[in-house]
Amino acid sequence: MRLFEAVRLALTQIRVQKLKSFFTLIGVTIGVMFLIAVVSIVEGMGRYMEEDLVGKIIAKGSFEVRHRPNINIGDVDEAEWRSWRNRPRITEDDIAPVSEVLAPTTQWAVLGYDQLSAESRYARPRRVEVNCVSEQWFAIKNMGLQSGRLPTSLEYELGTPVVVIGEDVKTHYFPGLDPLGRELRIGGLPYQVVGVAEKQGSIFGISADKFVVVPYQSPANRLVNRFKVIDAIIVKSENETAMKADMEEVRELMRARHKLRPAQRDDFTLETSGSALAFWKKIQGYMVLAGIALPAIGLLVGSIVIMNIMLVAVAERTHEIGIRKALGARRSDILRQFLVESTTLSLVGACLGILSGVGLAKGVEAVSPLPAAVALWSVIVAVVVGMGVGIIAGVYPASRASRLDPVVALRKET
Repeated sequence: MRLFEAVRLALTQIRVQKLKSFFTLIGVTIGVMFLIAVVSIVEGMGRYMEEDLVGKIIAKGSFEVRHRPNINIGDVDEAEWRSWRNRPRITEDDIAPVSEVLAPTTQWAVLGYDQLSAESRYARPRRVEVNCVSEQWFAIKNMGLQSGRLPTSLEYELGTPVVVIGEDVKTHYFPGLDPLGRELRIGGLPYQVVGVAEKQGSIFGISADKFVVVPYQSPANRLVNRFKVIDAIIVKSENETAMKADMEEVRELMRARHKLRPAQRDDFTLETSGSALAFWKKIQGYMVLAGIALPAIGLLVGSIVIMNIMLVAVAERTHEIGIRKALGARRSDILRQFLVESTTLSLVGACLGILSGVGLAKGVEAVSPLPAAVALWSVIVAVVVGMGVGIIAGVYPASRASRLDPVVALRKET
């Protein structure tokens, strides 16, 4: 009960001396607020990069066989760019060998894509992203439809000019109309709309719905890439372990096909969401460290303020301390009382900082494209830091109070 009584006394002091308490708590509150806000924004950006940016480009649990990386987050020097440009392209001749070394349960699809002009009788021409894909592409990307159907197996095999369109393509080319069964000309070639993909949202404010998907063998494919050249073979395994095994099989196969010696580097890329995010993960770690280190300045100031306020409190309550000692209070009782009061003050400041930090992070998210996600570990760190600051700041004042001579303390005027 002594602990709860000390906490109650500390809260009473905060309520009675509101202005002093405000200036006591402000340093800790500001420090914790920026800790929570910065970490929340960095965490939000990390999730956004993984789930929305890279996650929408590279399907979760999949990898892509490419001649060079598709996603470059970080600095790439000129020599590296030159080496990528000089690499051999992935071709249709690689498809059968790659598919044969994969596990029976592994899904795979061919992809070729480029920006082409599209038009309809209802809207002006406009460039859209044209994806020429094989049959399992929609399953690998886990992309559903809001209306219509997917191309059939026979349409994929024959290269029938049918197309599944994104939400923005539907809105622009078929305003106020049902696009199913209507004609969309892609690169001047007529395609029949058979489906509308579910909305994909945006990436850093740029719409991800301005695309069309057509069978790989259809006529638009020869406008997308040179003869027999493909942009990627997309592979999705059952689980992480199977994906690593599939990647190793594909790597050995491609090295053999490109006649690479053991000492030579791969002249192709097996790209996963993890490899695409490797540089971002490194930057994210630095940002989190900065988000923790910079608010430490505010916490240091806050601890100094709390120590000074507690020293003033010891001076103001010297007579009270003398009475308590005269009535039998031990040094440990006085020490505990002032430590608990200091820690309670700091914890209240930390709690206010957590609430303010969450509000600041959500405010930044509301007025900017920066996402925010409050990390539970940052809240725990903030509470622990608040307790630590209170204990450290309160040790000297509490020790000084506990060492007061009761006779001298009783002589002190109230």
